[in-house]
Amino acid sequence: MNKELLEIYDLNDKLIGTQKRDEFYKEIKEEFAKTGKISRKVKSIRLFLLNSQGRIYLQKRSRLKPENPGLYDKTVGGHVSADDSFDMTVIRECAEELGIPAAIVPYEDFDKAIKSTDLSIIGIFRKIDLNQNFMSTRISINQIKFFKPYISSIYLGYYDGSIKFKDGESTGIEVFSLDELKDELKTNPQKFTEDVKFLLNKYENLLKPIK
Repeated sequence: MNKELLEIYDLNDKLIGTQKRDEFYKEIKEEFAKTGKISRKVKSIRLFLLNSQGRIYLQKRSRLKPENPGLYDKTVGGHVSADDSFDMTVIRECAEELGIPAAIVPYEDFDKAIKSTDLSIIGIFRKIDLNQNFMSTRISINQIKFFKPYISSIYLGYYDGSIKFKDGESTGIEVFSLDELKDELKTNPQKFTEDVKFLLNKYENLLKPIK
């Protein structure tokens, strides 16, 4: 059982308390099955990672995952544990999932940082949005659709170094140009999570090469 503690919020962003991750998801799945609604949410991070040529890294979820198995997903996603920050979480998740070091810089320093840093050594990220009511669509192995609610901090980053999977939750990375990804989403939408479709639609203008 996953004993990670999460901060639990109501839909008006009021902190209710903390709860073990597995217990929280068990309860909201039961709530959704009974009522078709969800009344609580937790914090998470989502990252779109690109290389300096503007090619987008998508992570392919393991076919053994209970949710969205075998689908292409955003580069990194993860829960924010109780008392952790969004920034600390995205740095830790990148180290744990991809084996890459990263630094987060403010908006006003981002362009200078990505042009002056050796991106083969370290990734440079910035926060691009905070979505207070991000509803992540999930499909179970049994093809049952349900939703997971999040307060989600969205990040954009650049990295040119090697990526090494460490946690076994994915089967690989595929790299797409923006045009390739848009074409693939049109012809084979079933290969991608709804998160990818939503994030691409909303932040497409930011997914570009470094000039």
